[in-house]
Amino acid sequence: MFVDHVTIDIESGKGGDGMHAFRREKYVPKGGPSGGDGGRGGDVVFEGDEGLSTLLEFHYDRHRKAEDGGNGKAKKMHGRDGEDLVLKVPVGTTIFNAGNGKVLADITEDKQRATVLRGGRGGRGNARFASSRNTAPTLKENGEPGRALSIRMELKLLADVGLIGMPSVGKSTLISVISASKPRIASYPFTTLQPNLGVVGLEDGRSFVAADMPGLIEGASAGRGLGQQFLRHIERTRVLLHVVDMSAFEGRDPYEDYKAVNAELSAYDYQLEQRPQIIVANKMDMPGADEHLERFKSLHEGDSPIIPISAYTKRNVETLLYQTADLLEKAPAFPLYEPDAYADYVTYTFEDEPEPFEIEKGDDGVFDVKGERVEKLYKMTDFSNDEAIRRFARQLRDMGVEDKLKDLGVEPGDTVRIMGQPFEMFE
Repeated sequence: MFVDHVTIDIESGKGGDGMHAFRREKYVPKGGPSGGDGGRGGDVVFEGDEGLSTLLEFHYDRHRKAEDGGNGKAKKMHGRDGEDLVLKVPVGTTIFNAGNGKVLADITEDKQRATVLRGGRGGRGNARFASSRNTAPTLKENGEPGRALSIRMELKLLADVGLIGMPSVGKSTLISVISASKPRIASYPFTTLQPNLGVVGLEDGRSFVAADMPGLIEGASAGRGLGQQFLRHIERTRVLLHVVDMSAFEGRDPYEDYKAVNAELSAYDYQLEQRPQIIVANKMDMPGADEHLERFKSLHEGDSPIIPISAYTKRNVETLLYQTADLLEKAPAFPLYEPDAYADYVTYTFEDEPEPFEIEKGDDGVFDVKGERVEKLYKMTDFSNDEAIRRFARQLRDMGVEDKLKDLGVEPGDTVRIMGQPFEMFE
């Protein structure tokens, strides 16, 4: 089964917890704190694999999680780092943030890697908190939580040339003639239900990759028929071979078909209508094809060259291939995504940073303190340790949570919630 788009949930590994320990060894007086740090959580990494041609694997397993880091140990031993989750995808796969549509990675080469989610750092053991003022700390940290994200993956074939046209115009026959591709061919529309790639080699040493696309119908850019499932696969191409059936199969008008396909290219994004085209007048071995070709030439107003061929008898196919190779040498590379489509990982601005927390009053009258930074501190705090609890309170005070709660009328003795856990307000 050919799957070229899928949405999955990914999650990086949680960092390991730090260790609370003290040395108790013979001949080691005042051994002191010896708790080690937790290991780093595993990252989520995508890697291109030219041996893959479909996203089928992700269709059945839509939740992937990297390994958590190991906990720290005594004698200042560091916990084991979590193993990265390496997800292999076909070359040509684009990874989007499903929430905002931003591009996270575009895998265009074999073995290319992109880290989409970083694992959480390991929590510090109590040995890391030792100081001249506190030589025997009991404080240790829990590991930083991993990050979760819903992503959308789309496979967009890496082809230099795309064969486009209405159903049953001979695209599959043509690619089977010019390459070693063996598509399924039948005498009815929509035989081709998935793109077919073929490598075309010329006697002068030049070569290019061509893709035979499922046939277009009117409204494809809006999702009718195979719709965008077809159109996404010509986004990376630099030249289009627009195959037109000059035999007027089933009474169709070749020129009207040509205009309808170009209209769908214009309605779709990614500047498809700007790709240079060669009009391939196919099925010239059929009766009446010469008359239809003359009418087509009289109506055609563009500057795209028209090359009459017969894919069935291989007439003029070699001329078509050489002209395609010549056009490829001059055709520009079209950017697939605008710069603002990519996710920004680090942004430097002169604007004030947003508030690290927000406070909302629940239906029961209790204030809830929310925010990514607050929740991260909560998850990394060991609430079984009094020293860790005091540190958590200091961190919230330094962030301004306490002052904000007082401004909202919270008084000592009142209850405040953080991540559903009730806390009592103290002076």
